[in-house]
Amino acid sequence: MRAKSFAVILVLGLAGALGSTAVHAQTQRIALKSGEIVELQIVYWITNCRSTMIGIPAVEVLEGPPEVTLAIKEEMVLPRRFNCANRVPGGTLVATAKDVKEPTETKLTYRLKYKTKDGDRQTSTVYNISLFP
Repeated sequence: MRAKSFAVILVLGLAGALGSTAVHAQTQRIALKSGEIVELQIVYWITNCRSTMIGIPAVEVLEGPPEVTLAIKEEMVLPRRFNCANRVPGGTLVATAKDVKEPTETKLTYRLKYKTKDGDRQTSTVYNISLFP
């Protein structure tokens, strides 16, 4: 009986520990001065290290300052996250800050929309941005 109680407590404790890690997402931060360009991420969609994208993804800003624009620079990229040996079609998402008049702290939320051989896919990311003149 005591072993069963210990096992139940152990399982509940592990479930609580695993569940709590998902709640604490890491906040991404960037700082930009007026006129600067920064690479945010590489974009691609693969299956078994082969691209399944049809064309370049579209980027949609859901929330963000008007001084920041996003664009995808088309190029061959290496999906290191999946330990792929060869480059695949994709691009680099870049953010550009223009005409920043005063220091500002704001949020940038964007969505990448992919057209793939398996249908439409999308991802989204949130950054805390500090803008400086």
